[in-house]
Amino acid sequence: MKKRYAIIVAGGTGTRMGSEMPKQFHNLNGKPILMHTIEQFNNATSKPSIIVVLHRLMENTWRELCEVYNFKVPHRVTFGGDSRFQSVKNGLQEIQKIELNKMEDVYIAIHDAARPLIKGRLIDTCYTTTERVGATVLAVTSVNSIRKGTTESNEMVDRNIVWQVQTPQTFRGDLLSDAFEQHESVQFTDDASVVEKLGYPIYLIPGDRKNIKITYPEDIQIAQLFLS
Repeated sequence: MKKRYAIIVAGGTGTRMGSEMPKQFHNLNGKPILMHTIEQFNNATSKPSIIVVLHRLMENTWRELCEVYNFKVPHRVTFGGDSRFQSVKNGLQEIQKIELNKMEDVYIAIHDAARPLIKGRLIDTCYTTTERVGATVLAVTSVNSIRKGTTESNEMVDRNIVWQVQTPQTFRGDLLSDAFEQHESVQFTDDASVVEKLGYPIYLIPGDRKNIKITYPEDIQIAQLFLS
């Protein structure tokens, strides 16, 4: 029997927002960004079980926000580490406890808490495609001209073969478990790079340009426009 989980990584400090409050707790259209993100997964047809990875110091803040906004969507909470790798690994370990390491029929989407505009249909596509190919990444092609190199020595890159990575990134549970047994490396820039290191191919799923990651204060205004 196939089981689906979503690890929503919400352990960041949001320093680029210029605020002491991490960005995932900022208000968007009447409630915290993280609540929008959780609801998108809960409302998807695939209906995954949701694991939220928080910074340990934000546990009480999150509980208080859930009370204030009467937020009742079922989810488990675990705590992040010093890096994204460690935070995802902690979320993965919560799933392993539930599944008792029988991960072959488990499918896990890893998603940024600060991407609240992900659509349910894309979430569903990520799961169904991953059941077929094992490891997928949501991504969009570049609309900008691309150059690689340094300020003094650089060259053009065909933008038609350049992809900008989004989340969710979705994996069969046993592949993800094997990948996160590796030692952390600076080469691991996202979850797919951890899986790819073991030689597993990554399949790209065309994403949505509205699936933005809220990083700067102006991004909240953009997200609000999309919601409107």
